Amino acid sequence: MKQAEVIYNELIKTIDIKQDELLSKYTNTKTGGPADYLAFPKSVAEVKQLLAMANEADLPLTILGNASNLIVRDGGIRGLVLILTEMNQITVQGDIVTAQAGASLIATTERAYRAGLTGLEFAAGIPGSVGGAVFMNAGAYGGEIKEVVATVTALTPAGKVVTYRNEELDFGYRHSRIQEENDIVLAATFKLSPGCKEDIRAEMDRLNFLRASKQPLEYPSCGSVFKRPVGHYTGKLIHDAGLQGFQIGGAQVSTKHAGFIVNVAGATGQDYIDVIHHIQAVIKEKFDVDLETEVRIIGSDK
Repeated sequence: MKQAEVIYNELIKTIDIKQDELLSKYTNTKTGGPADYLAFPKSVAEVKQLLAMANEADLPLTILGNASNLIVRDGGIRGLVLILTEMNQITVQGDIVTAQAGASLIATTERAYRAGLTGLEFAAGIPGSVGGAVFMNAGAYGGEIKEVVATVTALTPAGKVVTYRNEELDFGYRHSRIQEENDIVLAATFKLSPGCKEDIRAEMDRLNFLRASKQPLEYPSCGSVFKRPVGHYTGKLIHDAGLQGFQIGGAQVSTKHAGFIVNVAGATGQDYIDVIHHIQAVIKEKFDVDLETEVRIIGSDK
């Protein structure tokens, strides 16, 4: 880490970098231990500088978007962590919306609405970033990112800027090529269609009402915890198993929506992980169904 300290002391003159910063300050679950180094790049040039730092000092590199569909373990994350929320510019040209990786999906959807463009309404209430949405092909209410993304600009681990077309991104259920390549998403373009602003707003409002009425938005959470198993609904399985309200520490299976685990009383990352493992074991025993996590679990044990 000595070489990392030398590079850090140079970069901190121009880039916002924190040491031993608790990630619980930034995750939607309000859990997570410290990052050795945590940076908030404001431009592609700064991302390149930070990637070079990680490569030169042989530091592990972790990219976080809005840290929404994520659980960070209580030991935190070794090496360098980048949170890209400062890179949040959104522009519109014709029927193309271009958003930097740190832009929120909610803000991107609102910008499309103001331009009278339809196609992103399904994402109106998804709390993630554009980069995270591309990374995991986020979706809700019958829509997915793969249906509207035209191109994605990314930075490879070797520091090369590349642009992928939709058909090159290998989108699948909560999957994209970005996961395999370990690229850093820098921006995405969305090909939308002209629409009636009143209709677009009405659909966004309808979906946000459904989300608010069914999901426990009043508590910190990591969003939908499990992928939907073939032939089943995850929430129904958990409900039928009698697990709603089950709690370990401060992490509880939501009494409002069984597919969510909420932080009701100072939960730790380990509380979340223990609840997840308990749910998986019970569902396997009762229904012989294997629940696979949708949420990313990263970092070190305490």
